[in-house]
Amino acid sequence: MSSPGAAPTDGRRSAAAARRRAREKEILGATRALFDARGVRDAQIEDIARAVGINRAIVYRHFTGKEELFALTLVTYLDELRTALADAAASEDEARDRLAAIVGAFVDYGLSHPAFTDCAQALMRRSGPELLEEISEGALFRLGRGISSCLATLSGVLEDGVASGDFTVADPTLLANTLYASGLGALQLARVGILVKEAAPGIPTVGAISPDQVKDYLVASALALATRPT
Repeated sequence: MSSPGAAPTDGRRSAAAARRRAREKEILGATRALFDARGVRDAQIEDIARAVGINRAIVYRHFTGKEELFALTLVTYLDELRTALADAAASEDEARDRLAAIVGAFVDYGLSHPAFTDCAQALMRRSGPELLEEISEGALFRLGRGISSCLATLSGVLEDGVASGDFTVADPTLLANTLYASGLGALQLARVGILVKEAAPGIPTVGAISPDQVKDYLVASALALATRPT
């Protein structure tokens, strides 16, 4: 049987936890706004704290460091991306059309949110042990869940295509991860808009490439990989 003082104590703890979650959400919102306005590289903890109306020390009470803050901000993008991919998958019936729609939705989202690409690429450059040193297990779980939920939509479409005989994919999970990683690189190419090539042996030159060309190439590549002979 609980003591008379247990209920007020539990209530205070619940209220404190709610305030903590609200403050974390506020900090993540400010970080996301700064990312979208200035880009990832120009986002500083001092600016984030100022936007929330707190000092930087309070930011570090809620997050282990800048890497964790940025990782959890990436999760906010991934949550939106998951919805966009699911909507794209549901918009078509045929396997090839569904895959093309998903890849197209990925490119559209990445072009509309350049900070998503920067943030995702920055984290992918870190090794697992490095991330474990800088990001709490809870934050890594949330990041992994955000990425895996997006990949699950893509893997599901590939698996459905294999079941219907439209695709010949031995490992849908591997292909989904490969498409995600290569897609991030292609989004950077679409942003730069420049192709490098040789005008003559040893003589470099540059050409232009549009976002639509990158999108078409990624769709064609995904379809080719999904239907190549095994």
